[in-house]
Amino acid sequence: MSQRRIRLGLIGGGFNSFIGVVHRVAAYMFEDYEIVGGAFDANYDECKRFAEHLELDVNRAYPDIDALIAAEKALPADQRIEAVSVLTPNFLHYPMAKKLIEAGFHVICEKPITITAAEAIELEQLVEKHKVVFALTHTYTGYPMARQMKQMIADGAIGKIQKVDAQYYQGWINPIIHDKAQRSTVWRLDPKKSGQSSCFGDIGVHAFNMIEYTTGIEVESVLADLDTMYDDNPLDVDGTALIRLKNGVKGLVRASQIATGEENNIQIAVYGDKGGLKWVQEDPTYLTYFQEGKPVQILKPGHPYNSEFAAESTKIAPGHPEGLFDAMGNIYKGAGLAIRKKPFKNGAFPTVRDGVRGMKFIEGVLESHKKGQVWVNIL
Repeated sequence: MSQRRIRLGLIGGGFNSFIGVVHRVAAYMFEDYEIVGGAFDANYDECKRFAEHLELDVNRAYPDIDALIAAEKALPADQRIEAVSVLTPNFLHYPMAKKLIEAGFHVICEKPITITAAEAIELEQLVEKHKVVFALTHTYTGYPMARQMKQMIADGAIGKIQKVDAQYYQGWINPIIHDKAQRSTVWRLDPKKSGQSSCFGDIGVHAFNMIEYTTGIEVESVLADLDTMYDDNPLDVDGTALIRLKNGVKGLVRASQIATGEENNIQIAVYGDKGGLKWVQEDPTYLTYFQEGKPVQILKPGHPYNSEFAAESTKIAPGHPEGLFDAMGNIYKGAGLAIRKKPFKNGAFPTVRDGVRGMKFIEGVLESHKKGQVWVNIL
């Protein structure tokens, strides 16, 4: 099978896009992809200027997604874009991903996958119908030690799971939320652009995803209490959700965008009857391993004691920290294997199914809060 690079297009991700930089670096990391074109900006002049910045053929800088699909489909199969990364605000994910899937493109999409669970389920059905690869960038699943955690739990290192606890704390909205005029300018607080939720839709869903990713067990039901801070602010900026997993295990998801001073504090802890594991994203090269009656162990990437999955996800020698770019690179690597129809490990990249699960979680949390903190089934 050909080892040539996968021809990649971008929707969004132009100048001043942080997430665009992350995706571009990740795509080039393993030399599996080559960016050949895209609709990088809603402003067509800026789009063409960005293509020139990347030293691309400006004729493959498109004014919108429809133009991209039409032009690329007109090219011979061995020249056209094969996969497209959707890096736009939340409300555009569903319509853009739908058009791309129906046109036969593989899709790599930012989260949340859609605005509603119904839309996510529709995309799942379309992915199956059109036989394309869909990768959702829950980036934290790409860290080597998060993957080591997943493998150790599957191998029984902590025994029978009996408690899960995940949090994602940020503080960036705190200085904005108290100024009515200022917060009205933030798209994540605008339901028309962000969707049904700000805090849980943006970051709480990452904590939820890490629970299902590391344990391999779906969350069955949620009970949530959310906070918008002000009556005229329509979306949540803080909250806590109690959860029950399918096997009866209980736990919680905590998320906040008003945790003053916090930067990007996502962490996951899973405790079993023989031990526990804890991983913190702001210190990602350390996986803490607790065992009953034994000293605490710190596992680090790049060592032979780690699983094959973790080893394959590690790029450099022990002692050299890997970060967000590397994690995203691992997701692109996994998606690339799937696109090339090569074998890949379970958990190599989040799929459309993870997107469906995330949207069911978000809607369950919102429903639980609206009904006055009642349990809501999300299966």
